[in-house]
Amino acid sequence: MTEELQYFTTDQPGLIFENNAVGRLKKEIWEASDEEIDAILAEYGIPSPVEWGKPGSYIQTTVRWQVEEDRRKNDIVFVPVGCTELHGRHLPSASDTLYVSQICEAVRRYTARRGAPVNLALPPLMYGSHPYHHIGMPGTIPVRENVARELLIDVMLGLWNDGFRKQIYINNHGHLWMLESALQQFMKRYHLPGIFRVMDWHRAVREFFRTTEKGGKLDTNFVHADESETSLGLLLHPEMVDMRYAVDTEGKSYLPEGHFDKAVDPFARPSRWSEGEGHFAIEIAATPEGVVGKATHGSAEKAKRPVAAILRYLTLVNDEILEAFPPGTVPPVEEVTLRTEAEMAPFLREPLSEGWRPVYALPKIGQQ
Repeated sequence: MTEELQYFTTDQPGLIFENNAVGRLKKEIWEASDEEIDAILAEYGIPSPVEWGKPGSYIQTTVRWQVEEDRRKNDIVFVPVGCTELHGRHLPSASDTLYVSQICEAVRRYTARRGAPVNLALPPLMYGSHPYHHIGMPGTIPVRENVARELLIDVMLGLWNDGFRKQIYINNHGHLWMLESALQQFMKRYHLPGIFRVMDWHRAVREFFRTTEKGGKLDTNFVHADESETSLGLLLHPEMVDMRYAVDTEGKSYLPEGHFDKAVDPFARPSRWSEGEGHFAIEIAATPEGVVGKATHGSAEKAKRPVAAILRYLTLVNDEILEAFPPGTVPPVEEVTLRTEAEMAPFLREPLSEGWRPVYALPKIGQQ
């Protein structure tokens, strides 16, 4: 295949799209008119109030018979992951959890109208782990990394036991390394067949957080409680944003630029922001306001395209998984685990069906 057929190039520096389903989706969103973006958001019901307590929205807020019926049509579960963290005086400290929950809820609404809604599990990490430089900030509540990781592993096992063996953990906070560790430890500990994934949603659609000089809508690069996150708040839950208190700040670094990247890796630098400490001042010393960037530049309009992109992408994730593994099926046991098909047979049955056994009775193997 020629290079021209492998990639779609654009007139923007460093921006190409692969010639596959993901790349074509992103290219379509990149080239869409503002009116087309508005139409996509309307399809998903954006904006809509957060649905944490809405009947029928999450597994935990849906009557049991309906959970079982929905699972037979779609056994994928999306799990939003956030935290409690100071996001300036103009945003709530649940911002990260709200953004990702409202995005997942929108995908559920969309897939429900098609007849097979993706399942949602209530956010297991309302507090979350944090990098070192967050420590000491009022309003930020760090959970010890090993505690958060073990909680997630237990959630993964419980969801698997309930027949949700395709689990996508969608993150909106700076603890991705902990989520990756939880997934890896879960697999090493239990050796269970299924589809398991963690993703930073904003990294998944990083192209749509580009600045104006790179063809995007933003004045500044995504950091924290800044133009990007304020824009998300103004689009998704404007009633929880008070722009009278928005401020602009700048962090303090001790080394020249070029080594560490920003939140969505816009520069492809040698290290992600999370791969070091000590080369810049901690937040409480440099940006005690809880904002790192230009929050006053936020607007709902600037968040529309990245949100449209992640909604379409998560829908694609849902559809491609179900196409490869319809409800009730998983990847071949002996190709993705060290267990045997015969050993797993009773544990892979539908919960409470004849011959089913709960996963907690399965002997552990591998790393404990």
